[in-house]
Amino acid sequence: MDLTEIQHAIEELPKDQLDGLAAWIAERDQAEWDRGVEAAMRTALETYMDLTEYRKGDLERRRTDDLMQIFPRGRTSILDIGARDGYFSQMLAERFAPVTALDLQQPTFDYPGVTPVAGDVTDLHFQDGAFDVVFCAEVLEHIPPQALRKACAEISRVARHEAVIGVPYRQDLRVGRTTCQYCGAKNPPWGHLNSFEEHRLAELFHSMRAINKTFVGRGVGGTNWLSAWLMDLGGNSWGTYNQEEPCIACGRRLVRPEGRSLSARGVTAMALLLRKLQFARAGPMWIHMVFSKDQK
Repeated sequence: MDLTEIQHAIEELPKDQLDGLAAWIAERDQAEWDRGVEAAMRTALETYMDLTEYRKGDLERRRTDDLMQIFPRGRTSILDIGARDGYFSQMLAERFAPVTALDLQQPTFDYPGVTPVAGDVTDLHFQDGAFDVVFCAEVLEHIPPQALRKACAEISRVARHEAVIGVPYRQDLRVGRTTCQYCGAKNPPWGHLNSFEEHRLAELFHSMRAINKTFVGRGVGGTNWLSAWLMDLGGNSWGTYNQEEPCIACGRRLVRPEGRSLSARGVTAMALLLRKLQFARAGPMWIHMVFSKDQK
């Protein structure tokens, strides 16, 4: 696909997808664009369209439906943290008014009833109880561990009534790990720096009480220390290199290793076999919890 074909593909996008793609591009680091306009546009289009296709999948549709069902009724204002392309913000505008859509860089979409703002979940510039409801999904797993408590405290502070939280459930961060080809750092999958279960979430949101809890998906995602160590030794070639998130150590784009040696392929095969042979129970993939400040 050359530059002309890329431009044509972008022009053919529906308006909502075009707005989302524009927001995605606006959030990219300038270094990404220094690789060249054609390469950057191709990356932007392919990555955004991958996200669009991902949302059509059964698991993602079930996760979205579950989140929309557990939102509290009878509330007015809502803060959508980590709004990205406004996917949830648009749906929330059908139930809440106003909707404030927050991301690290101000989103560029323009949807009725939605106000895009720039902000950091670890330092929200809003008054206490500024929003009836605060919504935060696909965010807390990306927060640096040393800032996680601060982020949860800020969510609790600006929520007047409820906070709706969505995170991966008991994710084994060794599975899908990547190795940076520039600095050699080991990276968790999808830039996920934290793993959660219900008790940890309850402790992080200790100033509120849990009033609802649901689970979505089913899978076996665990590994063992020996398999994980062998994967590291083999260069983590099976890692999540198609992720948007850069290396947590040097900030450069993660690239799948090429031209691996016979020994690297061998230890990777052994790692996969060891993981396959282990006994592991299937469990939920996502947990959604609603926390409330209101008294019983």
